Amino acid sequence: MSKGIHAQSLRKAFQERYQENASILSSLKDCIKKRDLNKGSKIHAHILKRGFLENDIYVGSALVSLYSKCGVLAKAQEVFDQLPVHDVVSWTSLITGYVQCGHNKEALNCFDQMRREGFSPNSVTFLCILKACGNIGASNKGEEIHFQINREKLLERNILLATAIIDMYGKCHKVVKAQEVFDELEDRDVISWTALIAGYAQNGHGVEALCCFEQMHHEGYLPNSITFLGVLKACGHLGATERGQTIHAKIDKERLLEKDMSVGNALVDMYAKCGELRRAHLVFDKLPLRNTVSWTSLIGGYA
Repeated sequence: MSKGIHAQSLRKAFQERYQENASILSSLKDCIKKRDLNKGSKIHAHILKRGFLENDIYVGSALVSLYSKCGVLAKAQEVFDQLPVHDVVSWTSLITGYVQCGHNKEALNCFDQMRREGFSPNSVTFLCILKACGNIGASNKGEEIHFQINREKLLERNILLATAIIDMYGKCHKVVKAQEVFDELEDRDVISWTALIAGYAQNGHGVEALCCFEQMHHEGYLPNSITFLGVLKACGHLGATERGQTIHAKIDKERLLEKDMSVGNALVDMYAKCGELRRAHLVFDKLPLRNTVSWTSLIGGYA
């Protein structure tokens, strides 16, 4: 009888602890979503007091993610180092934080360390590390990661990964490789088209960027704000005023100037680079909001 009571008591204690862990994890996820560092720090103190960090990898990973998302990387690394065991989620949380805060080399170091310890990256890890490669122009590392993704046959079922590779190659000035990856896609969307257009525009291939934009339109894909940024940049490089005016009309039709300041700034910059200062100033006057970029684009045109 005493053994039965003891077993029942253990089950009850386990259930209570499980429910408390679940509650803490839910609260941490809410803090991550809201970037609530103050509340998250208090939960962290409670976790340490109750000794949950040593027993629950999910709670530990959530804490790493919280501090990473809030930009407190030293604290994220500290929590990560305190975890008794690591998994792909905790590694990815740390890598994501480094990339988001612009510490791309540190992210690559973490990625290499993660693989040395025998962990296989997941799709989120690959997305983050491809971004880091693009941010610092680490094309060799990017190609190595591309090879690994191909080896695991992830591109066949993940268009986000394919788009990240296209974006990485574009930022690393390897537009031919970006086009090759794009051409191999069985399914495309506006994001993959936009990544290719941006790659061409960023590397001074304005004609190719505009050709992609026309082909995208022909295949029935509607451009988004980022697509317009790429093609306006291409028009500015080429001095293609008429094409820029056509794109301007599409932007007006979708009322994007009221919704996205960056599109308005890109229009001012495009007209200024095309020598159409009167049009640049007209767009500038219509902007609902202005910032340093708006003024700099206009001043640069006059200069």
